[in-house]
Amino acid sequence: MQYRLEYTDLSLVLALVRGGNLARAAELLAVDVSTVFRAIRRLEKALGTALFEKGRAGYLPTNLAQQLARQAEQAEQALEAARVGLEQGREVLSGTVRLTCTDAVLQGILLPALGRFMGDYPGLHLELSTSNAFANLSRRDADIALRLTTAPPEYLVGRCLGEVRYALCAHRDYLSANAGRDWSELSWIAPDEFMPDHASVAWRRQSFPAVIPAYRCNSIVSVLELCRGGLGLAALPDYLLRDGDGLQVLQGDLPGCGNALWLLTRPDCRALRSVVTLFEELARHIRLPVPAQG
Repeated sequence: MQYRLEYTDLSLVLALVRGGNLARAAELLAVDVSTVFRAIRRLEKALGTALFEKGRAGYLPTNLAQQLARQAEQAEQALEAARVGLEQGREVLSGTVRLTCTDAVLQGILLPALGRFMGDYPGLHLELSTSNAFANLSRRDADIALRLTTAPPEYLVGRCLGEVRYALCAHRDYLSANAGRDWSELSWIAPDEFMPDHASVAWRRQSFPAVIPAYRCNSIVSVLELCRGGLGLAALPDYLLRDGDGLQVLQGDLPGCGNALWLLTRPDCRALRSVVTLFEELARHIRLPVPAQG
């Protein structure tokens, strides 16, 4: 007869995966080392397969052990949500939602929004990944995406949260040190070949065809940080601009750079309460700035 796993078995595997060795696992479980050793040996014998490989670095989990550990974490989260619900006298939403966005959207838009409501959902857990590809949802690697686009894929459903504009910016100290010089003579900061179709690149090439950027970055967040550091001019999305960062807008609403922020999900995810709840909360709390003007 096939062995029937119990919650204590899952807790044992999770502790050893997290601890990496018998001593740390014993601390997490509040038992002695010999108890953990015997329990793992009994479980592996009952399952008829090894769960860990003993190496110089400690106990290395097999694929099966990693799978059991993930399931143990889900059970752990469900129990925590139930406990909180009993304490608060109400039902508590629980589950894990996978969300993808670019690093710039994460920093400038998503994090401020999450801070406004995630505290109300102690049983809801997020797995965040930064990527520029819609493939994350099509491969079912994510449940929700925040994307800048004017034409979201037809296989996704969602909501447009507003327009995003770009502005040409530079730090006030950099402009002061280069007063009187033409913009085309200054140092420029731009996305590199990893983002060849970025709207700001097309705008610069059309408006300032002779400019060769002095700095190229593989992310808009890096472009922003170099601009904040006073290294040159950069075309930046308005949602990354903050009062007090020292940046001055030289030209706002750059032509051809307009975009829209879309909150997207897969059609099948609309049946999942955790995904729907996060989707609606993001739609309610995300706030885009008024377009900057030069």
